[in-house]
Amino acid sequence: MIKVLLADDQALVRGAFAAMLGLEPDIEVVAEVSAGDEVVDAARRTSPDVALLDVQMPGKDGLSAAAELHAALPSCRVIVCTTFGRPGYLARAMAAGAAGFVVKDASPEQLVDAVRRVHAGLRVVDPTLAAESLAVGRSPLTDRERDVLALARDGGTVADLAKALHLSEGTVRNHLSAAIGKTGARTRAEAVRLAEDSGWL
Repeated sequence: MIKVLLADDQALVRGAFAAMLGLEPDIEVVAEVSAGDEVVDAARRTSPDVALLDVQMPGKDGLSAAAELHAALPSCRVIVCTTFGRPGYLARAMAAGAAGFVVKDASPEQLVDAVRRVHAGLRVVDPTLAAESLAVGRSPLTDRERDVLALARDGGTVADLAKALHLSEGTVRNHLSAAIGKTGARTRAEAVRLAEDSGWL
């Protein structure tokens, strides 16, 4: 049996995945969680072979959860499954140790096949997203620029961002300016939007 952990904040989606996978004779859903910060604990309790993680969840996003799960239980293979087929998400998922990346509009057969293939040690990546990722390229943002932009999405002042990140206001302004330039934006709000649309945040 292939033991699967499901993590998605939408109960209907999570339940549908569980029901669909439960119909397969060689797959057993051993855990379901609704937040990214619940993934590692649930995996430690149930020892899944494969974890199917949504990107956007409360507590911790699926990409961060994938990295933590990969570090805590390297034998558990991760598939990121998301509505948001953004090229930057694919690169971040692979960097986090994910073995697969599929979009939620994939057919049930494709999702079941992805679970089996990833369990067998293969990588599974949505082909359209892979092509888009190659066309867009890697994120031009440094880790710190990404941190500053991610925090800026809530609209805080430069002083607020500096305090939260333990940086000087001048350093925060420099990172914001660099991020605005690299995204081709005119404002930090536009830089946040463009970076999110590309999957860089």
